[in-house]
Amino acid sequence: MTLISSISGTRGTIGGKPGENLTPLDAVKFAAAFAQFIKNSSSIESPIIVIGRDARPSGGWLSQIVSSTLQASGVNVIDLGLSTTPTVEIAVPGLKAQGGIILTASHNPIQWNALKLLNAKGEFISGEDGEALLSAIKDEQFEFVDVLKTGRYQEDNSWIEKHINLVLKHELVNAELIRKANFKIAVDPVNSTGGISIPPLLKALGVQQIELINGEPTGIFAHNPEPLKENLTEISKVVKEKRCDLGIVVDPDVDRLALISENGEMFGEEYTLVAIADYYMNAKPGATVSNLSSSRALKDVTEKGGQSYHASAVGEVNVVKLMKEVGAVIGGEGNGGIIVPDLHYGRDSLIGIALFLTHLAMVKKKMSELRASYPHYEMAKNKVELKPGMNPDDLIEKLKMKFSEYNLNTVDGLKIDFESEWVHLRKSNTEPIIRIYTESRTSDSAMALAIRFENELKALI
Repeated sequence: MTLISSISGTRGTIGGKPGENLTPLDAVKFAAAFAQFIKNSSSIESPIIVIGRDARPSGGWLSQIVSSTLQASGVNVIDLGLSTTPTVEIAVPGLKAQGGIILTASHNPIQWNALKLLNAKGEFISGEDGEALLSAIKDEQFEFVDVLKTGRYQEDNSWIEKHINLVLKHELVNAELIRKANFKIAVDPVNSTGGISIPPLLKALGVQQIELINGEPTGIFAHNPEPLKENLTEISKVVKEKRCDLGIVVDPDVDRLALISENGEMFGEEYTLVAIADYYMNAKPGATVSNLSSSRALKDVTEKGGQSYHASAVGEVNVVKLMKEVGAVIGGEGNGGIIVPDLHYGRDSLIGIALFLTHLAMVKKKMSELRASYPHYEMAKNKVELKPGMNPDDLIEKLKMKFSEYNLNTVDGLKIDFESEWVHLRKSNTEPIIRIYTESRTSDSAMALAIRFENELKALI
């Protein structure tokens, strides 16, 4: 069983002992400390915090505990109930709130849950704020208010509809074009809140033929909820058997978007962002951003459009920071996370779906044909375990010196760009290992590169 607290929130497995798992006591401490943080940073005696949750079974009681703790801390709570991460992110500034809490463990299995924390902009709190919050939790630097200053509680289940309406109004979303394309689409929201957000979105976009599987938001996931190829055999079969134009898969909190081509093959999580960026290069050209471990295909598509590509450290908060710095028109992460800054700075599958369908309707190609039009890369992952006392930074520094003649990026570990492939080495923050990510033209060459750098590290060790 596990409890992991970091600058972005706390996550863990349900049950067990406090401090070792995500228990009611841990939730109370985290919520109380966040309430105190929001009160201090906003200078508002009775601030508003918006909360929402995915459908996992622990979400109901965890939401009640968090709400009650916030109220006892003098915070007014607006509860969106079953919602999506991007919907909560939009609702925070929409409701003029001072913060937000999303109760979701994203793609983790059913026994996990988490508290993810948002600032007044509806964006994940900064690293500096996260560090201050962790310190406050450790030292229990929070207190509760007198009874007459208890915060108010209200429910508001209107925000998924409001989110969809904002998507429809986006300048690059063309619902009429999507309607005329007469797409037949299979959807797998893995028994979470995608089931109450994706089908209504598709209908609003004019899609009449929807094959929905695992649509009831019970939180009892029909398969491993991470949208990877090995977990998506059911929808791949449905796409082929029902002769769908494509399949749409989201994770439990609807911030990751994976697509299935008409032949039942994965379009590729990395290529969700690539395809939407391709659309932007023609419709609204500008800079793009992804993290260092995302596919080079985004860089290729961006530079083909005459624009500049930028790579950030791994993590959504780092992608967002760099997007703001360079004025990116589109960005995200290779896990299917699409960030559209003129809607909001957060990964959002709803706007991702609408933009992708507009693009697909415009190019009038099959999914497999569209995928084949982009540069093809394959990825591999590996890791090297370190012996006690070894400093991963020293090992990475030695590799930096050895490969200094190549194009290097040291924003987050070490990324070495070769002519047609790259390797990214990062130390783990939770275990004594160095992670190795590679990308090349074929899966065999990507794995060969990963093994090569595994051996390079072992030689240094």
